[in-house]
Amino acid sequence: MKPRMPILAPATVSESDGVRYLHLGTPWVQGAMRIAKPQKIELEYVQRMMAWTLLRPDLGVAGHAVQLGLGAGSITRFCHKPLRWRTTAVEINASVIGVCRLWFKLPADDARLQVVEADAGAYVADARHHGTADALCVDLYDHEAAAPVLDDLAFYRGCHALLADGGVMSVNLFGRDVSFGRSAERIAAAFGDARVAMLRPTREGNTIVLAWKGEALPPRSVLAERAERIETSFQLPARKWLKLLQNLPDREATAA
Repeated sequence: MKPRMPILAPATVSESDGVRYLHLGTPWVQGAMRIAKPQKIELEYVQRMMAWTLLRPDLGVAGHAVQLGLGAGSITRFCHKPLRWRTTAVEINASVIGVCRLWFKLPADDARLQVVEADAGAYVADARHHGTADALCVDLYDHEAAAPVLDDLAFYRGCHALLADGGVMSVNLFGRDVSFGRSAERIAAAFGDARVAMLRPTREGNTIVLAWKGEALPPRSVLAERAERIETSFQLPARKWLKLLQNLPDREATAA
């Protein structure tokens, strides 16, 4: 017997003050695009998900970027066009893919872009994909934006396996019911305490966690040089990210 597919909310669109928003049948915003500047990443937390670039020594050497959860396609468009990396987006909801193609300037698949209609958990568990991603952005929320739909240790171990040596993952953690401490502990268990950091939360409560394979976090002076290059080349607020970057809270303090 085949497993039952989850019932997925249809993607809907709204617009206000020159910005187009993606929803999944509720007022909760699942993504956004400024209509006049589709290559610019509009939402602050989505910009912060690109903080993985601080941990890459040379963005000019094209790698493979994977997104789990397409949203409004902001990261996918950015990695494909301004960054010019090979890009794979994994999205379970076919209506999200269709709406992104119609309303959010998501280009058709080509030699550097592939949008895969699939379950993100199955994708990271598939050994054929292991070791193939240089950057991995994880933003997986249901239509109510209450908690990540994939958030257990097995999933984060799959994310670790998906990354190539030196690869970096960024994860958006936000929700009314989610425990940040539990999620962060699972990520640290999969990657190791010394290979996990975070950016302080946005005003809306989005906390971006970074986890990586390979060497320890570079010195601040090295990160500062990279931040300058990222701002100059890609107009992303990388110097601000560096100011927000910190270690995860102490686990015992978080649990208390």
